[in-house]
Amino acid sequence: MAHSKARAADAKVTYPPGVKEISDKISKEEMVRRLKMVVKTFMDMDQDSEEEKELYLNLALHLASDFFLKHPDKDVRLLVACCLADIFRIYAPEAPYTSPDKLKDIFMFITRQLKGLEDTKSAQFNRYFYLLENIAWVKSYNICFELEDSNEIFTQLYRTLFQVINNGHNQKVHMHMVDLMSSIICEGDTVSQELLDTVLVNLVPAHKNLNKQAYDLAKALLKRTAQAIEPYITNFFNQVLMLGKTSVSDLSEHVFDLILELYNIDSHLLLSVLPQLEFKLKSNDNDERLQVVKLLAKMFGAKDSELAGQNKPLWQFNDIHVPIRLECVKFASHCLMNHPDLAKDLTEFLKVRSHDPEEAIRHDVIVSIVTAAKKDLALVNDALLNFVKERTLDKRWRVRKEAMMGLASIYRKYSLEGEGGREASKQISWIKDKLLHIYYQNSIDDRLLVERIFAQYMVPHNLETSERMKRLYYLYATLDPNALKALNEMWKCQNMLRHNVKDLLDLVKQPKSEASSKAVFAKVMVITRNLPDPGKAQDFVKKLAQVLEDDERIRDQLETLVSPACSCKQAEVCVRDITKKIGSPKQPSNPFLEMVKFLLERIAPVHIDTESISALVKQVNKSIDGTTDDEEEGVPTDEAIRAGLELLKVLSFTHPVSFHSAETFESLLGCLKMEDEKVAEAALQIFKNTGGKLEESFPNIKSVLLPVLQNKAKRGPPRQAKYAIHCINAMFTNRDTHFAQIFEPLHKGLDPSNLETLITPLTTLGHLALLAPEQFAAPLKSLVANFIVKDLLMNDRVSAETMAKIQGIKLMVRWLLGVKNNQSKSGNSTLRMLTAILHSDGDLTEQGKMGKPDMSRLRLAAACALLKLAQEPCYHEIITLEQYQLCALVINDECYQVRQCFSQKLHRGLCRLRLPLEYLAVFALCAKDPVKERRAHARQCLVKNVNIRREYLKQHAAVSEKLFSLLPEYVVPYAIHLLVHDPDYVKVQDLEQLKEIKESLWFVLEIIMAKNENNSHAFIRKMVENIKQTKDAQAPADPKLNEKLYTVCDVAMNIIMSKSTTYSLESPKDPVLPSRYFTKPDKNFSNAKNYLPPEMKSFFTPGKPKAANVLGAVNKPLAAAGKQLQSKASRMETTSNEDSTSNPSSPQRSKTRSGPENTPFQSLARKYWVRYPIPHSPLIGTR
Repeated sequence: MAHSKARAADAKVTYPPGVKEISDKISKEEMVRRLKMVVKTFMDMDQDSEEEKELYLNLALHLASDFFLKHPDKDVRLLVACCLADIFRIYAPEAPYTSPDKLKDIFMFITRQLKGLEDTKSAQFNRYFYLLENIAWVKSYNICFELEDSNEIFTQLYRTLFQVINNGHNQKVHMHMVDLMSSIICEGDTVSQELLDTVLVNLVPAHKNLNKQAYDLAKALLKRTAQAIEPYITNFFNQVLMLGKTSVSDLSEHVFDLILELYNIDSHLLLSVLPQLEFKLKSNDNDERLQVVKLLAKMFGAKDSELAGQNKPLWQFNDIHVPIRLECVKFASHCLMNHPDLAKDLTEFLKVRSHDPEEAIRHDVIVSIVTAAKKDLALVNDALLNFVKERTLDKRWRVRKEAMMGLASIYRKYSLEGEGGREASKQISWIKDKLLHIYYQNSIDDRLLVERIFAQYMVPHNLETSERMKRLYYLYATLDPNALKALNEMWKCQNMLRHNVKDLLDLVKQPKSEASSKAVFAKVMVITRNLPDPGKAQDFVKKLAQVLEDDERIRDQLETLVSPACSCKQAEVCVRDITKKIGSPKQPSNPFLEMVKFLLERIAPVHIDTESISALVKQVNKSIDGTTDDEEEGVPTDEAIRAGLELLKVLSFTHPVSFHSAETFESLLGCLKMEDEKVAEAALQIFKNTGGKLEESFPNIKSVLLPVLQNKAKRGPPRQAKYAIHCINAMFTNRDTHFAQIFEPLHKGLDPSNLETLITPLTTLGHLALLAPEQFAAPLKSLVANFIVKDLLMNDRVSAETMAKIQGIKLMVRWLLGVKNNQSKSGNSTLRMLTAILHSDGDLTEQGKMGKPDMSRLRLAAACALLKLAQEPCYHEIITLEQYQLCALVINDECYQVRQCFSQKLHRGLCRLRLPLEYLAVFALCAKDPVKERRAHARQCLVKNVNIRREYLKQHAAVSEKLFSLLPEYVVPYAIHLLVHDPDYVKVQDLEQLKEIKESLWFVLEIIMAKNENNSHAFIRKMVENIKQTKDAQAPADPKLNEKLYTVCDVAMNIIMSKSTTYSLESPKDPVLPSRYFTKPDKNFSNAKNYLPPEMKSFFTPGKPKAANVLGAVNKPLAAAGKQLQSKASRMETTSNEDSTSNPSSPQRSKTRSGPENTPFQSLARKYWVRYPIPHSPLIGTR
């Protein structure tokens, strides 16, 4: 063959038959025609045609001349390229061209012709495809391996193919390109960095997005050549990662993107690269570590990847660099979804990161867990969901919001929409309770978000009415007690805000005056406190008031919205119209509009209207009739009915007008006849709240209801009797007639020998006394003197009468509250009777025949009665200091339940601002309670009461004359005086007793001093100094008592000095001391003496008071009584009332309190009740 080639150099060119000479002397068209015939000839030849190969050798050499390779016509070049491709096929394995330069020119020429593949619609595309197919099948380019410039040829070929590939090419084109390029890599001795870059550049995200087909081609090539190309890829990454030689390639800056892409293509390409990445993780360069972590996160989190499990030491959750920890947390979501088997390991890491000091990381922990949970609840365990739950109380609003919204979306998906089945719904059933518990938070943002979640996720307002009420019905039946309270509070707050807006509308419509402007401003301030960021909201609410004044249409729409008769559909229309009217399309960001939306969102009745109440009543009826399967919803039918009536009862307070339909009232009538007492009680309360216009609007129902109410009042259970009386009082115009019809038979029928039947009559008579004291003035006074005191309270029978005695006490108190005056001195007598019960520990006869539970109940009833009377000014004035102190000591009662119930009653009266401020000091005695939960609860009561009073003073700036009775700081003198008279404080200088005094004072002062508003610390210090200049008004001549007073003052002063840095400043006001408790300060007397023993100094540790957390123990159930071991020195026993055989006496009480212990009870009663005349009334029978 070599000899033939030598001869061919001088031989004449032989053309195929019919083809004349091809030269520059013929036209282009003729040249194309002749070349096509040559192409056909070479196409038909095969490698075995030796004669033809010899014959056309010179033609083959002629076609490779510069004349053809550089010809200006593309058709000529294409035909020549096809001929050359066939020549390489025919003469293989030895090409007829021996010059390296010529071979380079030929292959560069062929490569340039391959660019014609780009236009798939070209008429010549098939020839271009034939060219590609030919050189790929023959592997023509492999001839170049021996050439010095082979890398240049291969690189140009690769670039050309990656450039021309597009979505118009079919699978065959793609396959031939891969075949052509893979043969070069697999059969060559080396892969240059330049050639490797030509392939890898198509994996870089920017190039990948520009030419997806080039990416797919590179991906297919790498998969085909994985084994051959892997060493060169490893060397490239080694140069860049380990040696830092970034100059070896222009792709060095994309090294991490390339690693990820290569891993996704074929993990075997990176067998030697992972150790290099591990080395990089130890770098001191934060950005470098971050890049590696981002890469590993994507590789580890990828589906079907085993790297995460195999390389757990590479997880960088605890890295010092915040962005790295953040990236790891983001990776956790993908890992949870793609590798559920790693959930346990991830839980441990996420637990730590959920408490990360960085807000963004805590936020992304929630996002990761919630994202996985929304994909499939099975992917997250209870521990992970608990992390989200914990973050609902995070200090940062952004984190709290994300946690709350995350839980809400999980609840809606798996509970509301039912995805995942009953098991999934059961697993996340706690979410609804937790979300509503957040309503206890002080932050208005939290409360608003809970309201939004309730309206959009828990009971979506856009559901059809019957479906919406069904959701609400079963939700209410499954909530825990604290969540129910929160939900009720939410409706109550929305209702109050609705009323405030209605008041603002009324004020705006009034003629302008200075008084009306002040009233508008005061109402604006109240509304502002119900919106986010009150500082900014104040200006916006002012602006809204001005808009309402100027724009009658908006005012009318808002009036419709806050109207009790507004329907849910009307509310939606009103909200839409108001926001549309206020909003401006030119202002994409409108803070004023956002504030208005917040306000409308809170006041719009999107859940409850007349139609909704009717649907809810029907749902209750279905449960009563048994036509719905409550069990399927996870609620026993009895509980569902009870909860449904309880829900209606709550709504009857906030939406009474919505109940005004015959169908609703008829259903409630049916509930009154049910055996379940709770159901009937709820129905009665609903009638009381909603039946104001029932007599005139629904006379048929009135005629049926009245006999039922009278029967309940006479013979129903006590609570039903109470509500029946209140129903009659609220609903009927001629109530006096109806009251008389009930009073007379009950009064005549009272029989002390039949105690079981006394409770209902006494309850009914007590509420009649409260509601109509003047109507039954004479018989009630006789009833109390003759029956209640002589026949009931003075007789000591068996424990069955205890409840009757309690009802007797309540009847006396209700009677006094109804009368509301002490002209006949009945109040003094009643107070003496109540304190006698407390003196005797509940056993008035002191014969030891009563069981301890009965004594406890009577002590509690007497103490609560005192609290009730103290809420009425005319009786508060006549309560002596001794009686007040005796009542206060009940909070340290030996019985746990007595302490608990008494503190709750005390708290309720204080929260309503009904009890005077001195009763707030009673909580100071709780510092000695041996049960931790009781102390925590008392502290929360103090916190809430202090906040309520401060908030009230902010809202009512004009009540300066009542400052003495409202300002929380004024509780300090009462607390000091109460502790001075504590029966446990006997020895003035006793260190242990002084330590208890110090703890009790700090129990109150810690909360009072938590905020130093208006220099209140100096005010408290001045108050204590002033007390030291007075004497105890209870016994001014008793030197020991006054020494106690000054000693307690010194304890208080030392606490203030140790806990405050501003106490020495000037007091903003001169404190006023209560004259009932302290004598007037003696200006000639300067009491600078320190009454504390020197050893007491070590008890006062410096430090700022801790801010009180209002939520602290609110949702935590109190421990059962008697479960904690107490020290012997404890003055309270945490015994249960179940042991009636234990000694009922209270040694502390009898040891320290003064009272007529040895006085026979009959003379005691005569002493207390001697002022009661016994009238001869025909209504009172003789015995």
